[in-house]
Formats: sequence, structure tokens, C-alpha cells
Amino acid sequence: MSSLPALLVLEDGRVFRGQSFGALGETFGELVFSTGMSGYQETLTDPSYHRQVVLATAPHIGNTGWNDEDGESSKIWVAGYIVRDPSPRPSNWRSSHSLDTELEKQGIVGISDIDTRALTRHIRDAGAMRVGISTTETNADALLERVRNQPQMAGADLSADVTTREPYVVPAVGEKKFTVAAIDLGIKAMTPAQLAARGFEVHVLPATASLADIRALGADGVFFSNGPGDPSTATGPIALLRAVLDAGLPYFGICFGNQLFGRALGLGTYKLKFGHRGINQPVIDRTTGKVEVTAHNHGFAVDAPLDRATDTPYGEVTVSHVCLNDDVVEGLELRRDGRLVGFSVQYHPEAAAGPHDANYLFDRFVDVVSAGKDA
Repeated sequence: MSSLPALLVLEDGRVFRGQSFGALGETFGELVFSTGMSGYQETLTDPSYHRQVVLATAPHIGNTGWNDEDGESSKIWVAGYIVRDPSPRPSNWRSSHSLDTELEKQGIVGISDIDTRALTRHIRDAGAMRVGISTTETNADALLERVRNQPQMAGADLSADVTTREPYVVPAVGEKKFTVAAIDLGIKAMTPAQLAARGFEVHVLPATASLADIRALGADGVFFSNGPGDPSTATGPIALLRAVLDAGLPYFGICFGNQLFGRALGLGTYKLKFGHRGINQPVIDRTTGKVEVTAHNHGFAVDAPLDRATDTPYGEVTVSHVCLNDDVVEGLELRRDGRLVGFSVQYHPEAAAGPHDANYLFDRFVDVVSAGKDA
């Protein structure tokens, strides 16, 4: 692993100097940190990280190299990667090459050998902000000027950048029980796999899909995926979701799909100071009282009252899950005439990467769809 000096500059002017990691060149994005100690391949290939530079808080990254099985999409989506100590050699029976080699192959500029703890603490205090990493620019003031010319994440409409261009089908495993239309706002591969394992034939549709497209499938339910960007800009998918609710179709959403559910129901969304990212976030399911350790990747959240239900044109919505670190809304449930007709969570129950505590939510969707068919 050969490296050159690299420069990192934050939009508030703070400077870190280290060594290049991955491709040489220059990159910009919103700096965010992820607290996961493992699962970096799934993190890097998560489309929700589009236009974000990810800082790994775990000090040693790259131990298991890179393999052909664990990617959550067809490419790395992060704009850049920051680590403290890259593994000098991978050691895993499935590894085909090193993380550094894959970053270089895909043109992802990174930096290593900096004080990642100091950088994380700075972001926790000051909030997520724009950043630039360069192996070609040595003048911090010159790089700072380019950083400040970059677009903000607030107001960014990014679904069109990450959605599938053509619909595709993930067949049910075993007997087909239901058909679900999954709107791809930046979907991870494990999500349709989890649905398929429960007997869903999953039709993954572009973010521009219409209610007519969903009806043409004979869909028994609708799923909205995770994805990047500011939920307030996703006017097309929000309008689609309102049409879905008007049609009485059961709904399940995760991450971005939770934020869009909130907006479709008339609730607001807001940008978190530094967001939740990692695979060790404690959340309480208020329906069961159970505390789950969950995988997160979000910089926006739904603004909803924790202490009461809210009436909407589609039924009564309540906050079903809450983050135990900061009381951020982590899930919503919509009931009509006392029956659960739609729900969403702000985190990633597909567990790629991450714990399996929230895997039951896919079973809950089976129950909601089954009850909807019976009704």
C-alpha cells in the first residue's frame, strides 16, 4: 500500500493532514461519521451515502478486505472515506483483495493516518458540514474555497441519482404469498431479499413510478426504501405515497421511506445536527416495550409528538419507535378504524451490516398485508 500526503479541510476552516487512502485526486461532500466497528463494505455500497464523505470512528478498518458477496449495490456510493489505521493486509477466507485496492479501482478518494477521534468530536460539537479531501492540493486556503462552493445537503433532491433505471423482480423464496411494489429511492440488496424470504414477489420500481404502475402489478402492498437527500424535496414520491394511502394499500417504509411517510401524513421533517450512522443505536419499540440495537444511516428525522396520536386524512398516526440516545422519532404507525394499515422505521431492519434485532419488522409487514387482504 503506497500513499502520498493528503489534505482534509472542513468548511469551518479546520485542517487535517494525513496520507492518501484509495484513489488519488480530490473529492467533496458532507462529512458524516459512522460508529460501526464492522460492516464497512455494506456501508460503502449503501446508496444512502451518496454525496457524503464517511468517517469511520473505529480506528482499524480493512481487516477483512473486500469480497464479491457483501456489497449492497453495484458500486461504492460514498464520496470519500476517512480512516485512522488502514489494515496493511486483509485476512478473511472470502476476501479477494484489499479495501484500499477497491477504493482505488472505483476512484474513491480517501485519507488515513489522521486523528479520527478529534474529527468526530469536532463534528459532534459543530454538526455535519461540507468537507474536501485532496492529494493534489497542498494549500488549505485554496481547498477551503472550493469546499465552501459545494452544495449543501439540506435541499438536495438525490433520489433520481440512485434509483433503478428499469423495473426488476426479485422472486419469492418458496411459495409466493404476496406481491409487493418496492419503490427504489436508494434500495439496498438485502431488503428485497428479506421480503422475498417471506414469500413476497418483489417488484422493484423506479422513484418515478405511479399508482397505475403499482396497480398494474396487482400489488398487495407497497414498500418505500432508504435513500439519500432531503425528504422535503421528494415531492413526486410523497405524492405517490399519498395516492397509495388513498387507495388503501398496506405500506412499509424504512429510513427515507419513514421520512416520506411522515411528510405524506402531514408531519414535518428536519435536519439532525450530526445524524445517526452505525450499527449500534438503541431504539425502543413502544408497541412491545422491547429495546433493540439497530443499524442507522440518516441525517434527517420526522417531527412528530411523542406523547399523543395525530389525526391525518388517512387515519391516526402514532410514534412507534424512539431512539434512546436523544428521543428522535424512529418509527411511525398508521391506524384506520383501529387496524394497522401502514408503518415505517427510521433505521435498517435488513441487518446489512448490523444486528438482527429488528428483523421481525418484515414479519410485521406480512401480518399487515395479510390483514389487508382479509379486510
